[in-house]
Amino acid sequence: MTEARTDSRTGAAAGPGIGRRRFLGTVAAGVTAAAGAGVLTVGDVAPARAGRPAARRPHGPRPLFLGTYTSKEGGGTGIGLATYDTATGRITATGVVTGVPDPSYLALAPSGRTLYAVDEQQDGQVTALALAPDGPPTVLGARSTGGAGPCHLSVHPGGRWLLSANYLSGSVAVHPIDRATGALGARTDLVTHSAPPPGPGQDGPHAHQIITGPDGRHVLAVDLGNDTVYSYRLDPTAGKLTQVSAASLRPGAGPRHLTFHPTGDFAYLANEVDNTVVVCGYDRRSGRLTPGAPQSTGTGPGTSYPAQILVTANGRYAFLANRGHNSLTRYAVAAGGARLVLLDTVPVGGDFPRQIAFSPDERWLFAANQKSGTVTVFSVTARTGTLTPVGEPFAAPLPVCALPL
Repeated sequence: MTEARTDSRTGAAAGPGIGRRRFLGTVAAGVTAAAGAGVLTVGDVAPARAGRPAARRPHGPRPLFLGTYTSKEGGGTGIGLATYDTATGRITATGVVTGVPDPSYLALAPSGRTLYAVDEQQDGQVTALALAPDGPPTVLGARSTGGAGPCHLSVHPGGRWLLSANYLSGSVAVHPIDRATGALGARTDLVTHSAPPPGPGQDGPHAHQIITGPDGRHVLAVDLGNDTVYSYRLDPTAGKLTQVSAASLRPGAGPRHLTFHPTGDFAYLANEVDNTVVVCGYDRRSGRLTPGAPQSTGTGPGTSYPAQILVTANGRYAFLANRGHNSLTRYAVAAGGARLVLLDTVPVGGDFPRQIAFSPDERWLFAANQKSGTVTVFSVTARTGTLTPVGEPFAAPLPVCALPL
């Protein structure tokens, strides 16, 4: 990256230098988290399966968890608790879970009973929280990631392993999950991205995302510093990662966030540094990712630091958050997932949209706007993919992750 680049994690000026979360299992039990002035109710959430419509529409208020920074000026004091109205999208604050430092990214276990957060600090950790049926979330404990600045985590669809990416140290970690409690065990693996060498303007590897492929056997790690997406085979018994391939992007692309088309044959990659998106082919048997040609984000010349990309469960539309441009790009998905067709860009209604997320039924899209301290809500028209802002932006301290249930 250039010397004047913006830090991809914080939005602050820096020297040389984000999945779509799918609910891959029916939530086994309802969870109620009472906090502050309200009550969070988590009912059964049906998964959005490949090639099928999204989950049935829930009724009443639904939980919304907010990740933030606690160590930065204007930041929060922990994981924000809120609800959103399923009829209007309106967000209401209900409290905070304290005791989790810099919880900048959040993920839900397939069971729906445990929430996980990164602790994005120099001595990185991952924290597990139990979602109790009759009270606020309870911190179960934290485990070291073995690296610095973890910025992303995800749960393997089987619910047995937690995967995390250490941005500052360019490594990825695996932790076992206790099936009964959701608590984390001692780390079973840590892999540092040592090759290829860093891209232009980079000072080393910077792992930015780690997710499980649609086959369930392979894990993919997106590294911004090395312009590479690594594919690993996950040992389901030992929790060990074995590299099977590496997909190289053009030097200086700065890959940040990857999401899969519902068929599992294609993936879409947002490149933060060169301001592009790339359609990739994916071989589910080998775990190999094959990048195509870079495409426009529709934001004009220069970089707008694209952040997260989502694709709808029906595979028809994709949306990209552009932090510098403060917009959401809308794409039509064509040729069975093999092409993205740029449709338009929509103002996000906030500053620096760090992360975006669908509600489980995909009726709503939430954008966490870090610099403006707001979360904006859009209604999503399923037939056309049209985004329409609803209500006033919700004020929150440095929101960098929104997780609606």
